[in-house]
Order: sequence, then C-alpha cells, then structure tokens
Amino acid sequence: MSRLWIMRHGEAANGVPDSARRLTPRGEREAATMASWLARHSQGSELAVTRIIASPFARAQQTANAMGEALGLEVETLGSITSEGSPQAFCDWLIEQPGNLLVVSHMPLVAELTGLLVAGREDQGRAFPTAGIAELASEVWAGGCAQLVRFTAP
Repeated sequence: MSRLWIMRHGEAANGVPDSARRLTPRGEREAATMASWLARHSQGSELAVTRIIASPFARAQQTANAMGEALGLEVETLGSITSEGSPQAFCDWLIEQPGNLLVVSHMPLVAELTGLLVAGREDQGRAFPTAGIAELASEVWAGGCAQLVRFTAP
C-alpha cells in the first residue's frame, strides 16, 4: 500500500501576481513545524516520503523546500498543480508514479484532490488550513480508492 501526503502551502502574503506571493514569517514557521513533524513520523520506515512534488508558485516552492530540507529530498515541480489545477488530471498522472509522494499545492486543489481520492467526488474534500497535511493510503490512486489515514495541521 502506497502513501500520499497532500499539503497546502504555509500562510502567504497578499500580492500580485498570485504566482509570486511568498510565505509570511508565520507561513515559514508553519512549514518548518510540519517539516519537523513529517520527518519524525515518516523517515526510516516503509512509509517514508520518497519524492516531493510542488506547484511552481513561490509559496508552494518555499513550503516544499522546507519539507525537502527536513526529509533530505529534492523538490520536483509540476506545473499543473496550481490552485486551478484539475484533480482528475493529477490522478491520471499519479497512477503512474512510484513511491510515497508528498504533494505541496493550493486550495481548492488540495481539497478537491482529497475528496476525489477518498470519496470519489471532488466536492467531498475538506478545507485545509495553511500547511495542513492529509495522509492517504491506497493500493491504486483512483477516485474513491484511498483511505484518509490522518489529517494534521500546525
């Protein structure tokens, strides 16, 4: 059974363009807190995160880099997982991916993706606080096939 951690970026400052918005000091602390938590709970087991995939937006990259530093992993960028991204398109991509992935993205995509994978419906996802992480387990990453293991927030 594989694991997927779906994470919303830390708190970001207002600004334009949206893609350039950066983490606030609070957002940096949130990312650091969750990085430490995930490192303690996943490293050294078969549940360890093996890849980090992030949105190209600045706040997601900053959050993912904090996670990568704590987990000893490089961050991979996937342009299609911004706030307007398609949960189904991501699932189509995900089904071909090996390992246990941490995905750092944005609302509403993180909520819609969680709803699609767990309940089979994008509108069944939950709201994510900044830096919140949903941990999912599944044999196959398709709609309605995953189990929500836990939800953690700073």
